[in-house]
Amino acid sequence: MDSMVRDVFKDFNLNDVEINMISEGLEAIELKKKAFLITPGKDVQHIYYIRRGCLRTYYLDDSGKEHTLQFAVEGWWISDYIALFGRERLKAISYIECIQDASLLKISKNDFDNLCERIPKVSGFHIRNLERAFAAFHRRILENLTLPAKDRYVNFVKTYPNIEQLVKNYHIASFLGITTESLSRIRKELALQ
Repeated sequence: MDSMVRDVFKDFNLNDVEINMISEGLEAIELKKKAFLITPGKDVQHIYYIRRGCLRTYYLDDSGKEHTLQFAVEGWWISDYIALFGRERLKAISYIECIQDASLLKISKNDFDNLCERIPKVSGFHIRNLERAFAAFHRRILENLTLPAKDRYVNFVKTYPNIEQLVKNYHIASFLGITTESLSRIRKELALQ
């Protein structure tokens, strides 16, 4: 587990005592393609670090339409953040589906919060990750409000350069807020340039 912790916190100089403290709260888990990590209505008490694989967070609206909120690949964190960080400790509202076999590290939010209090480097790591995620979500909202679909797709490919081989077209279209037909048209246009 120590080598996994070193991988996660590679930009931080943790000593052996800190690494052992972190290792105690982590659990390695494996997920197969099409398995669900989280489903609506379940209690959410953990965050997950993706060591290998690809997962997708999506929401089903009342009409049954999927809305992809996030893809998470190696080196990213994932959970149902509305349930995990909401003021009222809500149950999950989203699905988190494994779309490629995955190896994850799991830690409870309580254990992670305790680590942040006991190890300032972990707190700094967490703050940095939250800042990046917050900025990314804001950028995505602005892009969805202001950019044409073609530009949103180009930005998606830059953000997730190797993901197109892993996910289905309708997942990408759902993430971009377009139809699969529009996605195909955009790809054809770009291929001709």
